[in-house]
Amino acid sequence: MWSRIVVLSGAILEVGFIGPALAEDSLEDALKNGEVLLDMRYRYEFVDDDMFTEDAKASTLRTRLGYKTGNYHDFFVLGEFQDVTVIGSDRYNSTANGLIQFPIVADPDDTEVNQAYLGYTGVKGTSFLLGRQRINLDNQRFLGSVAWRQLEQTFDAFTAGGKFHEKWKFFYGHLNNANRVNGEHNPNPALADVGLDSNLGNLSYEFSFGTLIGYGYFFEFTDSPTAALESQQNIGIRFTGKHSFSDDYTLLYTGEYADQSDYQDGSSIIDAGYQLLELGLQAKKITYKIGWELLEGDGVYGFQTPFATLHAHNGWADNFLVTPREGLEDLYFSVGAKVAGIRLLGVYHDFSSDFGGIDYGTELDLLATRKFKEMYTVGIKFASYDGENAATIPIPPLTGTDLDTEKIWLWLQLKF
Repeated sequence: MWSRIVVLSGAILEVGFIGPALAEDSLEDALKNGEVLLDMRYRYEFVDDDMFTEDAKASTLRTRLGYKTGNYHDFFVLGEFQDVTVIGSDRYNSTANGLIQFPIVADPDDTEVNQAYLGYTGVKGTSFLLGRQRINLDNQRFLGSVAWRQLEQTFDAFTAGGKFHEKWKFFYGHLNNANRVNGEHNPNPALADVGLDSNLGNLSYEFSFGTLIGYGYFFEFTDSPTAALESQQNIGIRFTGKHSFSDDYTLLYTGEYADQSDYQDGSSIIDAGYQLLELGLQAKKITYKIGWELLEGDGVYGFQTPFATLHAHNGWADNFLVTPREGLEDLYFSVGAKVAGIRLLGVYHDFSSDFGGIDYGTELDLLATRKFKEMYTVGIKFASYDGENAATIPIPPLTGTDLDTEKIWLWLQLKF
Protein backbone atom coordinates (compact mmCIF):
# COMPACT_ATOMS: atom_id res chain seq x y z
CA MET A 1 0.00 0.00 0.00
CA TRP A 2 2.72 2.48 0.98
CA SER A 3 4.49 2.05 -2.35
CA ARG A 4 1.28 3.14 -4.06
CA ILE A 5 0.94 6.18 -1.81
CA VAL A 6 4.59 7.19 -2.30
CA VAL A 7 4.13 7.15 -6.08
CA LEU A 8 0.95 9.26 -5.82
CA SER A 9 2.59 11.65 -3.35
CA GLY A 10 5.59 12.16 -5.62
CA ALA A 11 3.41 12.82 -8.64
CA ILE A 12 1.37 15.43 -6.79
CA LEU A 13 4.20 17.13 -4.92
CA GLU A 14 6.12 17.59 -8.18
CA VAL A 15 3.27 19.84 -9.29
CA GLY A 16 3.27 22.24 -6.37
CA PHE A 17 3.04 22.98 -2.68
CA ILE A 18 0.38 24.02 -0.22
CA GLY A 19 -0.89 27.47 -0.94
CA PRO A 20 -4.05 29.50 -1.58
CA ALA A 21 -6.11 28.60 -4.64
CA LEU A 22 -6.39 32.23 -5.78
CA ALA A 23 -6.36 33.83 -9.22
CA GLU A 24 -2.88 33.55 -10.74
CA ASP A 25 -1.11 35.62 -13.41
CA SER A 26 0.25 32.63 -15.33
CA LEU A 27 -0.44 28.97 -15.90
CA GLU A 28 2.82 28.11 -14.15
CA ASP A 29 1.77 30.06 -11.05
CA ALA A 30 -1.64 28.35 -11.05
CA LEU A 31 0.05 24.95 -11.09
CA LYS A 32 2.53 25.85 -8.37
CA ASN A 33 0.30 27.78 -5.99
CA GLY A 34 -2.38 25.21 -5.44
CA GLU A 35 -3.52 23.16 -2.48
CA VAL A 36 -2.54 19.63 -1.48
CA LEU A 37 -5.46 17.56 -0.13
CA LEU A 38 -4.77 14.77 2.34
CA ASP A 39 -7.28 12.64 4.26
CA MET A 40 -6.14 9.47 6.06
CA ARG A 41 -8.51 7.37 8.18
CA TYR A 42 -7.74 4.13 9.98
CA ARG A 43 -10.85 2.26 11.10
CA TYR A 44 -11.65 -0.97 12.89
CA GLU A 45 -15.18 -2.29 12.40
CA PHE A 46 -16.68 -5.24 14.29
CA VAL A 47 -20.01 -6.80 13.24
CA ASP A 48 -22.03 -9.43 15.12
CA ASP A 49 -24.99 -10.35 12.90
CA ASP A 50 -27.38 -13.19 13.78
CA MET A 51 -27.66 -14.09 10.10
CA PHE A 52 -24.03 -15.31 10.18
CA THR A 53 -22.16 -17.79 12.38
CA GLU A 54 -18.94 -15.75 11.98
CA ASP A 55 -18.32 -12.20 13.21
CA ALA A 56 -16.78 -9.64 10.88
CA LYS A 57 -13.56 -7.87 11.88
CA ALA A 58 -12.40 -5.24 9.39
CA SER A 59 -9.18 -3.28 9.94
CA THR A 60 -8.59 -0.83 7.07
CA LEU A 61 -6.63 2.30 6.25
CA ARG A 62 -8.10 4.77 3.78
CA THR A 63 -5.72 7.29 2.21
CA ARG A 64 -7.06 10.06 0.00
CA LEU A 65 -4.50 12.30 -1.70
CA GLY A 66 -5.18 15.09 -4.15
CA TYR A 67 -4.20 18.46 -5.56
CA LYS A 68 -6.25 21.52 -6.49
CA THR A 69 -4.58 24.10 -8.70
CA GLY A 70 -4.93 27.82 -8.38
CA ASN A 71 -7.24 29.68 -10.76
CA TYR A 72 -6.06 30.60 -14.24
CA HIS A 73 -8.50 32.78 -16.20
CA ASP A 74 -11.19 31.47 -13.80
CA PHE A 75 -10.38 27.82 -14.54
CA PHE A 76 -8.93 25.31 -12.08
CA VAL A 77 -8.33 21.54 -11.94
CA LEU A 78 -8.73 19.10 -9.06
CA GLY A 79 -7.38 15.54 -9.04
CA GLU A 80 -7.69 13.09 -6.16
CA PHE A 81 -6.79 9.42 -5.68
CA GLN A 82 -8.00 7.15 -2.90
CA ASP A 83 -6.61 3.88 -1.61
CA VAL A 84 -8.00 1.39 0.91
CA THR A 85 -5.61 -1.17 2.35
CA VAL A 86 -6.50 -4.02 4.70
CA ILE A 87 -4.34 -3.99 7.85
CA GLY A 88 -3.91 -7.58 9.01
CA SER A 89 -6.27 -10.36 7.94
CA ASP A 90 -9.53 -9.59 6.14
CA ARG A 91 -12.11 -11.45 8.23
CA TYR A 92 -15.06 -9.72 6.59
CA ASN A 93 -17.04 -9.72 3.36
CA SER A 94 -15.86 -6.62 1.51
CA THR A 95 -18.27 -7.39 -1.41
CA ALA A 96 -15.12 -7.99 -3.50
CA ASN A 97 -13.07 -10.62 -1.62
CA GLY A 98 -15.53 -13.55 -1.84
CA LEU A 99 -15.62 -14.15 1.94
CA ILE A 100 -19.38 -14.56 2.08
CA GLN A 101 -19.26 -16.51 5.35
CA PHE A 102 -18.75 -13.16 7.11
CA PRO A 103 -21.11 -10.18 7.45
CA ILE A 104 -20.61 -7.39 4.92
CA VAL A 105 -18.31 -4.47 5.66
CA ALA A 106 -18.32 -2.65 2.33
CA ASP A 107 -14.71 -1.43 2.46
CA PRO A 108 -12.82 -3.37 -0.24
CA ASP A 109 -9.07 -3.17 -0.79
CA ASP A 110 -8.76 -0.94 -3.88
CA THR A 111 -7.01 2.07 -5.44
CA GLU A 112 -8.92 4.39 -7.74
CA VAL A 113 -9.47 7.94 -8.93
CA ASN A 114 -11.91 9.51 -6.52
CA GLN A 115 -12.25 12.95 -8.11
CA ALA A 116 -10.90 14.50 -11.31
CA TYR A 117 -12.63 17.58 -12.67
CA LEU A 118 -12.24 20.90 -14.42
CA GLY A 119 -13.83 23.87 -12.67
CA TYR A 120 -14.83 27.32 -13.88
CA THR A 121 -15.77 30.29 -11.66
CA GLY A 122 -16.00 33.08 -14.24
CA VAL A 123 -19.72 33.69 -13.68
CA LYS A 124 -20.34 35.64 -10.48
CA GLY A 125 -21.70 33.46 -7.68
CA THR A 126 -21.63 30.26 -9.77
CA SER A 127 -19.29 27.28 -10.07
CA PHE A 128 -19.23 24.88 -13.01
CA LEU A 129 -17.63 21.45 -12.63
CA LEU A 130 -17.01 18.86 -15.34
CA GLY A 131 -15.70 15.42 -14.46
CA ARG A 132 -15.65 13.00 -11.52
CA GLN A 133 -16.89 14.76 -8.38
CA ARG A 134 -18.69 14.34 -5.08
CA ILE A 135 -22.28 15.59 -4.87
CA ASN A 136 -24.01 16.25 -1.54
CA LEU A 137 -27.49 17.77 -1.70
CA ASP A 138 -29.42 18.91 1.38
CA ASN A 139 -29.32 16.15 4.05
CA GLN A 140 -28.12 13.60 1.45
CA ARG A 141 -31.38 11.66 1.53
CA PHE A 142 -31.32 11.45 -2.29
CA LEU A 143 -27.75 12.39 -3.31
CA GLY A 144 -24.63 11.95 -1.20
CA SER A 145 -20.99 10.93 -1.19
CA VAL A 146 -21.43 8.20 1.48
CA ALA A 147 -18.42 9.60 3.34
CA TRP A 148 -18.83 7.02 6.13
CA ARG A 149 -17.54 4.23 3.92
CA GLN A 150 -13.81 4.11 3.25
CA LEU A 151 -14.28 4.43 -0.53
CA GLU A 152 -16.45 7.39 -1.44
CA GLN A 153 -19.37 7.54 -3.88
CA THR A 154 -18.66 10.05 -6.65
CA PHE A 155 -20.28 10.86 -9.97
CA ASP A 156 -19.03 11.47 -13.50
CA ALA A 157 -21.06 14.57 -14.16
CA PHE A 158 -21.49 18.16 -15.25
CA THR A 159 -22.78 20.38 -12.45
CA ALA A 160 -23.53 24.06 -11.98
CA GLY A 161 -24.45 25.67 -8.70
CA GLY A 162 -24.43 28.87 -6.74
CA LYS A 163 -26.47 32.01 -6.12
CA PHE A 164 -28.23 34.20 -8.66
CA HIS A 165 -29.71 36.42 -5.94
CA GLU A 166 -28.91 37.07 -2.29
CA LYS A 167 -31.59 34.63 -1.14
CA TRP A 168 -31.82 32.23 -4.09
CA LYS A 169 -29.55 29.21 -4.56
CA PHE A 170 -29.62 26.70 -7.38
CA PHE A 171 -28.01 23.44 -8.44
CA TYR A 172 -28.17 21.55 -11.71
CA GLY A 173 -26.41 18.30 -12.54
CA HIS A 174 -26.26 15.84 -15.39
CA LEU A 175 -24.93 12.42 -14.33
CA ASN A 176 -23.32 9.91 -16.69
CA ASN A 177 -22.02 7.43 -14.12
CA ALA A 178 -22.08 6.65 -10.40
CA ASN A 179 -18.87 5.28 -8.90
CA ARG A 180 -20.02 3.19 -5.95
CA VAL A 181 -18.41 2.55 -2.57
CA ASN A 182 -17.68 -1.08 -3.50
CA GLY A 183 -14.71 -0.04 -5.65
CA GLU A 184 -14.26 0.31 -9.40
CA HIS A 185 -12.36 -3.02 -9.56
CA ASN A 186 -15.12 -4.99 -7.85
CA PRO A 187 -15.55 -8.37 -9.61
CA ASN A 188 -19.29 -7.73 -9.72
CA PRO A 189 -19.71 -4.95 -12.35
CA ALA A 190 -23.09 -3.98 -10.93
CA LEU A 191 -21.40 -3.04 -7.64
CA ALA A 192 -18.48 -1.19 -9.24
CA ASP A 193 -20.36 1.56 -11.04
CA VAL A 194 -23.71 2.39 -12.59
CA GLY A 195 -24.25 3.94 -16.03
CA LEU A 196 -26.70 6.83 -15.92
CA ASP A 197 -28.40 9.44 -18.08
CA SER A 198 -29.82 11.48 -15.23
CA ASN A 199 -30.68 15.08 -14.45
CA LEU A 200 -30.86 16.84 -11.08
CA GLY A 201 -32.43 20.15 -10.18
CA ASN A 202 -32.48 21.84 -6.76
CA LEU A 203 -33.71 25.37 -6.06
CA SER A 204 -33.93 27.08 -2.66
CA TYR A 205 -35.07 30.38 -1.20
CA GLU A 206 -33.97 31.64 2.19
CA PHE A 207 -36.54 33.28 4.48
CA SER A 208 -35.70 34.82 7.85
CA PHE A 209 -37.21 31.78 9.59
CA GLY A 210 -35.94 28.98 7.32
CA THR A 211 -35.15 27.73 3.83
CA LEU A 212 -37.65 26.42 1.31
CA ILE A 213 -36.27 23.91 -1.21
CA GLY A 214 -37.86 22.43 -4.30
CA TYR A 215 -36.20 19.62 -6.22
CA GLY A 216 -36.55 17.21 -9.10
CA TYR A 217 -34.22 14.20 -9.43
CA PHE A 218 -34.61 12.16 -12.62
CA PHE A 219 -32.57 8.93 -12.57
CA GLU A 220 -32.31 6.86 -15.74
CA PHE A 221 -30.22 3.69 -15.44
CA THR A 222 -28.63 2.87 -18.79
CA ASP A 223 -26.71 -0.38 -18.31
CA SER A 224 -28.32 -2.14 -15.35
CA PRO A 225 -30.06 -5.50 -15.86
CA THR A 226 -32.74 -4.29 -13.44
CA ALA A 227 -33.06 -0.77 -14.90
CA ALA A 228 -36.82 -1.14 -15.22
CA LEU A 229 -37.07 -1.45 -11.44
CA GLU A 230 -34.66 1.43 -10.82
CA SER A 231 -35.29 4.28 -13.29
CA GLN A 232 -37.28 6.79 -11.26
CA GLN A 233 -38.22 10.41 -10.91
CA ASN A 234 -38.52 12.24 -7.59
CA ILE A 235 -40.37 15.54 -7.23
CA GLY A 236 -40.23 17.04 -3.76
CA ILE A 237 -40.34 20.01 -1.45
CA ARG A 238 -38.40 20.54 1.77
CA PHE A 239 -38.46 23.22 4.46
CA THR A 240 -35.93 23.52 7.26
CA GLY A 241 -35.26 26.29 9.74
CA LYS A 242 -34.87 27.46 13.30
CA HIS A 243 -36.17 30.12 15.67
CA SER A 244 -34.27 31.42 18.69
CA PHE A 245 -36.23 32.30 21.81
CA SER A 246 -33.10 33.44 23.64
CA ASP A 247 -29.35 32.92 23.63
CA ASP A 248 -29.90 29.54 25.29
CA TYR A 249 -32.96 28.11 23.52
CA THR A 250 -33.57 27.55 19.81
CA LEU A 251 -36.41 25.66 18.14
CA LEU A 252 -35.45 23.50 15.12
CA TYR A 253 -37.90 22.25 12.51
CA THR A 254 -37.84 20.32 9.22
CA GLY A 255 -40.56 19.02 6.94
CA GLU A 256 -40.31 17.26 3.58
CA TYR A 257 -42.52 15.53 1.04
CA ALA A 258 -41.60 13.79 -2.20
CA ASP A 259 -43.36 11.71 -4.83
CA GLN A 260 -41.54 8.91 -6.63
CA SER A 261 -42.72 7.41 -9.93
CA ASP A 262 -41.33 5.62 -12.98
CA TYR A 263 -39.05 7.49 -15.38
CA GLN A 264 -38.17 6.72 -19.00
CA ASP A 265 -38.31 2.87 -19.22
CA GLY A 266 -38.95 2.41 -15.52
CA SER A 267 -41.61 -0.04 -14.37
CA SER A 268 -45.10 1.22 -13.57
CA ILE A 269 -44.84 -0.41 -10.12
CA ILE A 270 -42.51 2.45 -9.11
CA ASP A 271 -45.07 4.56 -7.29
CA ALA A 272 -44.48 5.67 -3.69
CA GLY A 273 -44.19 8.72 -1.48
CA TYR A 274 -41.80 10.09 1.11
CA GLN A 275 -42.56 12.17 4.21
CA LEU A 276 -40.36 13.62 6.95
CA LEU A 277 -41.22 15.63 10.05
CA GLU A 278 -38.61 16.64 12.62
CA LEU A 279 -38.68 18.94 15.64
CA GLY A 280 -35.73 19.84 17.81
CA LEU A 281 -34.70 22.03 20.70
CA GLN A 282 -31.24 23.40 21.37
CA ALA A 283 -31.21 23.97 25.12
CA LYS A 284 -27.86 25.53 26.03
CA LYS A 285 -25.30 22.86 25.05
CA ILE A 286 -27.77 19.98 24.56
CA THR A 287 -29.81 19.33 21.40
CA TYR A 288 -32.97 17.20 21.51
CA LYS A 289 -34.72 15.97 18.37
CA ILE A 290 -37.76 13.86 17.62
CA GLY A 291 -38.52 12.78 14.07
CA TRP A 292 -40.78 10.68 11.91
CA GLU A 293 -39.74 9.45 8.47
CA LEU A 294 -41.97 7.46 6.12
CA LEU A 295 -40.83 5.67 2.99
CA GLU A 296 -44.06 4.35 1.56
CA GLY A 297 -44.56 0.76 0.40
CA ASP A 298 -47.59 -1.19 -0.80
CA GLY A 299 -46.30 -4.76 -0.58
CA VAL A 300 -45.07 -4.62 -4.19
CA TYR A 301 -42.70 -1.63 -4.21
CA GLY A 302 -41.05 0.48 -1.50
CA PHE A 303 -39.69 4.02 -1.90
CA GLN A 304 -35.98 3.81 -2.85
CA THR A 305 -33.08 6.28 -2.68
CA PRO A 306 -30.19 4.36 -4.31
CA PHE A 307 -27.71 7.27 -4.35
CA ALA A 308 -28.27 8.55 -0.82
CA THR A 309 -25.78 8.56 2.01
CA LEU A 310 -27.87 5.77 3.47
CA HIS A 311 -25.78 5.23 6.59
CA ALA A 312 -26.98 8.61 7.88
CA HIS A 313 -30.63 7.51 7.77
CA ASN A 314 -32.64 4.71 9.42
CA GLY A 315 -30.00 3.46 11.82
CA TRP A 316 -26.24 2.96 11.72
CA ALA A 317 -26.59 -0.83 11.68
CA ASP A 318 -27.49 -0.40 7.97
CA ASN A 319 -30.36 -2.87 7.94
CA PHE A 320 -32.46 -0.65 5.67
CA LEU A 321 -30.11 0.23 2.82
CA VAL A 322 -32.89 -1.03 0.56
CA THR A 323 -36.44 -0.16 1.60
CA PRO A 324 -38.64 -3.24 2.12
CA ARG A 325 -41.47 -3.54 -0.40
CA GLU A 326 -43.82 -3.06 2.58
CA GLY A 327 -42.22 0.36 3.16
CA LEU A 328 -40.51 1.74 6.25
CA GLU A 329 -41.71 3.96 9.07
CA ASP A 330 -38.96 5.27 11.34
CA LEU A 331 -39.86 7.04 14.58
CA TYR A 332 -36.68 8.33 16.22
CA PHE A 333 -35.41 10.42 19.11
CA SER A 334 -31.91 11.82 19.56
CA VAL A 335 -29.89 13.69 22.18
CA GLY A 336 -26.61 15.39 21.34
CA ALA A 337 -24.14 17.48 23.31
CA LYS A 338 -20.53 18.63 23.43
CA VAL A 339 -18.74 18.05 26.74
CA ALA A 340 -15.08 18.94 27.30
CA GLY A 341 -14.53 19.05 23.55
CA ILE A 342 -16.11 15.61 23.03
CA ARG A 343 -19.11 15.39 20.72
CA LEU A 344 -21.72 12.97 22.09
CA LEU A 345 -24.80 11.68 20.28
CA GLY A 346 -27.40 9.04 21.07
CA VAL A 347 -30.26 8.01 18.75
CA TYR A 348 -33.14 5.59 19.35
CA HIS A 349 -35.19 4.22 16.41
CA ASP A 350 -38.49 2.34 16.33
CA PHE A 351 -39.02 0.70 12.92
CA SER A 352 -42.23 -0.60 11.39
CA SER A 353 -43.75 -1.13 7.96
CA ASP A 354 -46.05 1.19 6.07
CA PHE A 355 -48.04 -1.79 4.73
CA GLY A 356 -49.06 -4.94 6.58
CA GLY A 357 -48.54 -3.82 10.18
CA ILE A 358 -45.06 -5.38 10.55
CA ASP A 359 -42.88 -4.54 13.55
CA TYR A 360 -39.28 -4.43 12.26
CA GLY A 361 -37.69 -3.79 15.66
CA THR A 362 -35.71 -1.07 17.39
CA GLU A 363 -32.17 0.28 17.34
CA LEU A 364 -29.89 2.20 19.69
CA ASP A 365 -26.99 4.21 18.21
CA LEU A 366 -24.23 5.90 20.25
CA LEU A 367 -21.35 8.12 19.13
CA ALA A 368 -18.40 9.94 20.71
CA THR A 369 -15.80 11.92 18.73
CA ARG A 370 -12.99 14.29 19.66
CA LYS A 371 -11.08 16.64 17.39
CA PHE A 372 -7.48 17.69 18.04
CA LYS A 373 -5.54 20.59 16.50
CA GLU A 374 -8.14 20.90 13.70
CA MET A 375 -6.49 18.02 11.79
CA TYR A 376 -7.02 14.94 13.94
CA THR A 377 -10.25 13.19 14.87
CA VAL A 378 -10.68 10.12 17.05
CA GLY A 379 -14.04 8.39 17.36
CA ILE A 380 -15.99 5.45 18.71
CA LYS A 381 -19.42 4.42 17.49
CA PHE A 382 -21.91 1.70 18.44
CA ALA A 383 -25.12 0.38 16.88
CA SER A 384 -27.41 -2.26 18.38
CA TYR A 385 -30.36 -3.41 16.27
CA ASP A 386 -32.97 -5.55 18.04
CA GLY A 387 -34.69 -7.15 15.07
CA GLU A 388 -38.25 -8.34 14.76
CA ASN A 389 -39.49 -10.32 11.76
CA ALA A 390 -36.08 -10.40 10.05
CA ALA A 391 -36.14 -6.86 8.75
CA THR A 392 -32.91 -7.46 6.86
CA ILE A 393 -33.92 -7.32 3.22
CA PRO A 394 -34.17 -7.32 0.12
CA ILE A 395 -36.30 -10.43 0.70
CA PRO A 396 -39.69 -9.76 2.32
CA PRO A 397 -39.68 -9.91 6.13
CA LEU A 398 -39.81 -13.42 7.57
CA THR A 399 -42.60 -13.25 10.11
CA GLY A 400 -41.70 -14.59 13.52
CA THR A 401 -37.92 -14.60 13.01
CA ASP A 402 -35.88 -12.25 15.25
CA LEU A 403 -32.44 -11.26 14.00
CA ASP A 404 -30.17 -8.89 15.92
CA THR A 405 -27.12 -6.92 14.79
CA GLU A 406 -24.41 -5.20 16.78
CA LYS A 407 -21.63 -3.06 15.30
CA ILE A 408 -18.69 -1.23 16.85
CA TRP A 409 -16.33 1.21 15.11
CA LEU A 410 -13.07 2.75 16.29
CA TRP A 411 -11.21 5.23 14.08
CA LEU A 412 -8.47 7.83 13.87
CA GLN A 413 -8.44 10.42 11.08
CA LEU A 414 -5.96 13.00 9.79
CA LYS A 415 -7.33 15.56 7.38
CA PHE A 416 -6.15 18.87 5.94
